[in-house]
Amino acid sequence: MRRHIFTADHEEFRTLVREFVAKEVVPNYTSWEQEGRLPRELFERLGALGVLGIAIPEEYGGAGIADYRYNVVLQEEASRALVTLGTVRTQLDVILPYFLAYADAEQRRRWFPGLVAGRLLTAIAMTEPGTGSDLAGIRTTAVRDGDTYVLNGAKTFITGGLLADLVIVVARTSADPADRRAGLTLLVVEDGMPGFTRGRVLDKLGIKVQDTVELAFDDVRVPVANRLGEEGAAFGYLGHNLAQERLTVAVGSVAQARAALDTTIAYVKEREVFGRPVAAFQNTKFELAAVAAETEAAQAMLDRAVLDLVAGDLSGADAAKVKLFCTETQARAVDRCLQLFGGYGYMTEYPIARLYADARITRIYAGTSEVMKVIIAKSLGL
Repeated sequence: MRRHIFTADHEEFRTLVREFVAKEVVPNYTSWEQEGRLPRELFERLGALGVLGIAIPEEYGGAGIADYRYNVVLQEEASRALVTLGTVRTQLDVILPYFLAYADAEQRRRWFPGLVAGRLLTAIAMTEPGTGSDLAGIRTTAVRDGDTYVLNGAKTFITGGLLADLVIVVARTSADPADRRAGLTLLVVEDGMPGFTRGRVLDKLGIKVQDTVELAFDDVRVPVANRLGEEGAAFGYLGHNLAQERLTVAVGSVAQARAALDTTIAYVKEREVFGRPVAAFQNTKFELAAVAAETEAAQAMLDRAVLDLVAGDLSGADAAKVKLFCTETQARAVDRCLQLFGGYGYMTEYPIARLYADARITRIYAGTSEVMKVIIAKSLGL
């Protein structure tokens, strides 16, 4: 089915990204996976291309275009090439919106030019050992002491934390036993601040190219000038961008389901079993037809949500529906496609194996499928 959500400008950007990914990413991707990170130089090249500053105001070197569809194109083209730019996606889709919404004029002057150029890399530190999705249970503390906060605590599962120059840390600045959601504050910790240390790089099942680390804060003195927004207002801020965070997971899920379908179609046409191409068997035709139909349905649902987000109309419940449906569709699609590869599908030299491993996290991060169901149920009055 033809899609109607992109303009000529988006398609021109798609051509630019497709050429960049083919030239700069694909030839180096295997070595980056082995290193467990995207190199800093990649961000600088993306910055020079103008990719990182699309949403940042022109006065800081950006394009000043608030249009999430450019982010969609970037994810789709990476998936089309059978690679993942997870750390880039996190910086643009998850972290940058906090800076855009809550950075004051002085902070914008300090940080935005570096973000545009790819010189400043970012991470956001919410999850703690033992808290999971329960942000109200955050134990990291920040105590005001004159013009600084004294920050103490630990964070885990932090995407991009290994190379991050700026880390948005969610900390508790006051306690209210009657309201655990009150008293949370966003502080920007900068690389090199005494007491800020990076722990081990976590060995994940999939998305090997995306570094995920533990962070520790031991009496880190963070200037009040590094606070994002108002003290104690972070819980509301975190909810402000949740719809986009969940939608961006869905975008990757559908794009990767399509990539799985395309690479499987190519494989079954070439691979022969019992003297016939695997594509000639009725089971192959039926399985891939089902995957194509489900993926198309997920794409239609996702595209409507993207337009709603751009228009400012995407609700939290609708974002939860889209994330739930698209990630579950991805799981079924990649599993069925891998089956058609037989034993070769289990070999990591085949892209389908990587797609299979990478897919498992999408039903967990940005809110598990179970959390999405709770949100949807509440919207139904249940």
